[in-house]
Amino acid sequence: MFSFNQWLRENKVAMWILTVLRVYIGYDWMTHGWGKLTGGFQAGGFLAGAVEKAAGENPTVQAWWGTFLEKFAVPNAGLFDFIIPLGEFLVGVGLILGCFTTLAALMALVMNFAFLFSGTVSTNAQLVLMQIFLVVAGANAGKIGLDRWVLPYLRGLFSRGKGHHPKDTPTLNPTQKTA
Repeated sequence: MFSFNQWLRENKVAMWILTVLRVYIGYDWMTHGWGKLTGGFQAGGFLAGAVEKAAGENPTVQAWWGTFLEKFAVPNAGLFDFIIPLGEFLVGVGLILGCFTTLAALMALVMNFAFLFSGTVSTNAQLVLMQIFLVVAGANAGKIGLDRWVLPYLRGLFSRGKGHHPKDTPTLNPTQKTA
């Protein structure tokens, strides 16, 4: 029986499709983050606008989110001036390089949902859908990337038995001669 989830997690064709999707999404995040890092991004106006959208007859922002923004985000706008651009840039770099891909895609989802909760639609909904595929695919989304070496290394580093390397794990052996 066909399992889309298994195909997404194990298939080589899916791995290539996920790589294209990952790099596309990563480029989008990285360029937006870089633009904010170098362009003097200030979150205060966006946050205040989102708080305003939580009031009135037809609010587009849920009251609980508006309260969070009003009581925490707006008073700490300087913190958000820093973490939003840095987060966007690092998520983009992680996705492009395929390093900690699942974590990067998960953090991208968190940011997209925060933007959606704040009443901004833009391309956030489409990005959420694409990022879900990256999260569900797990390690297959980063196999053509640094995850191919980083994840097995970390597994070996944190495994109970020292020097434990799974059979299918590519290892770096400095004494091994290459062709």
